[in-house]
Amino acid sequence: MEGMSRSPPAGSYSNGHHHKLLGGATSQRDHFGSRRSRQSGGREPNRMTRVSGGQQETEAPPCTDFDKAYFQSYSHVGIHEEMIKDRVRTETYKTAILQHQKYIEGKVVVDVGCGTGILSIFCAQAGAKRVYAVDASEIALQANEVVKANNLSDKVIVLHGRVEDVQIDEEVDVIVSEWMGYMLLYESMLGSVIVARDRWLKPGGLILPANAVLYMAPVTHPDRYAESIDFWRNVYGIDMSPIMPLAKQCAFEEPSVETISGENVLTWPHVVKHVDCYTITLQELESVTTNFKFQSMMRAPFHGFAFWFDVEFCGPTDNDADAPASESTKSNPRRKRANPNEALVLSTAPEDPPTHWQQTMIYFYDPIEVEQDQVIDGKVTLTQSKENARFMNIHLEYASGGRSFVKECVLR
Repeated sequence: MEGMSRSPPAGSYSNGHHHKLLGGATSQRDHFGSRRSRQSGGREPNRMTRVSGGQQETEAPPCTDFDKAYFQSYSHVGIHEEMIKDRVRTETYKTAILQHQKYIEGKVVVDVGCGTGILSIFCAQAGAKRVYAVDASEIALQANEVVKANNLSDKVIVLHGRVEDVQIDEEVDVIVSEWMGYMLLYESMLGSVIVARDRWLKPGGLILPANAVLYMAPVTHPDRYAESIDFWRNVYGIDMSPIMPLAKQCAFEEPSVETISGENVLTWPHVVKHVDCYTITLQELESVTTNFKFQSMMRAPFHGFAFWFDVEFCGPTDNDADAPASESTKSNPRRKRANPNEALVLSTAPEDPPTHWQQTMIYFYDPIEVEQDQVIDGKVTLTQSKENARFMNIHLEYASGGRSFVKECVLR
C-alpha cells in the first residue's frame, strides 16, 4: 500500500510516539501520520466509485476514532512522496509485478491500500483487465485523478472506503498490497489484506508479496549511546550528568526507528514470525510470541535488540506454504534464494540498502557487557494494543551472564 509514517532523515532517530494519531503534530513525521492509512479504514465508500455486488457479507467491524485519524493521516501527500521515493521499495514492487505478468495479464486485480495508485497503474501497465484500487484515505480522490491523467479509467477503478466496506461484484485473480509497517506488523494493515483475500481472491490466486519474515538480533551501538547519554557528562565544561537518568528515559523508553549497519549486529538473527499471506488469520496477528537464544560473535557492549523484516514475491506454485521460515532458515537465517528466478526479496535488513522502514530498535537504559560466545536468551511477545489495535505492545524478557531483565514498551 502506499503510506506509512515516514522515516526520519538519515542520522536522526524517531523515538516513542511515532505517530500521533489523535492530536497535534510536533514534527514532519507526526504531521504525516501513521505509515499506513490506506485501506482498512475510515468511512463509507464514495458512492460515485462504489461497486455494488449484493453479496451477503458478515457485518464489518466499526470504524473507530483511531481508524479515522489513521486514515486522515494518509491524506497528506508527504507520506506518499516518501514511500514512492524509496527506490528499493517502489522498484522492487514494480519488478515483482512485471515478473508475475503472466498471472496479471488479462486478470482482475485488487490493490489493498492503493494510496496514489502507483501499484494499480503498474498492474494496468502489465496488462491487467481490471484493477480495483481501494483506499480509505482521502488520497483516493487524488488517485482517481492520477488514473484519469494516465488514461486508465477504463482499467483502474478507485474505491474510496475500507476493504471491509467496499463492494466488488466479482472474484479477483490477484491481490497486491504494500502493507508492511515498522517491525512488519505495526499498524495492523495486514488484517485488511486478509479480509480482501477471504472476500474476493479466487482459489489458486496470486498475492504479492506472498510471504514475510520478521527477524530480531542483539545489537551494539556505542555511538548512539554516547550521542544521547554520555553527551550530558560534559556540556561546554559543565557537569550535566544529573540529567542522564532522564535522558535515558527520553531516548530509550520506547522503540526507536533508525538505521543501523550490519556491523552493529552481534549474532545471527532469529525468526520472530513467518507470515504466509495465503493462510495467515486475523487471530494470529493479535499476539506473537517466540523464545530466542543467541550466541554473541564478539566481545562488546550489548545495547538492545533490532527488528527488521523481509518480504518475498513468488507465484502460487513457488510458494512453499508447508515449509515455515523457522525450518528453511535453520542453517542460515538470512538465507537468500540461490536461484534468483525462484523469488524476489525486499529486505530491510541492516546489511541491505536502506529503506524508509529502517530498523526498529529497543534499547536498554544501560548496556550489558558480553563476551564472545556468551549466550543471550529470552522471550519476546508482540501484542495488539487493547487501546488501539494499530499500536503494538512489546514484552521482552532476556538474560545473559547470570542476570535477567524485563523490558516493556509500546510502538505507537
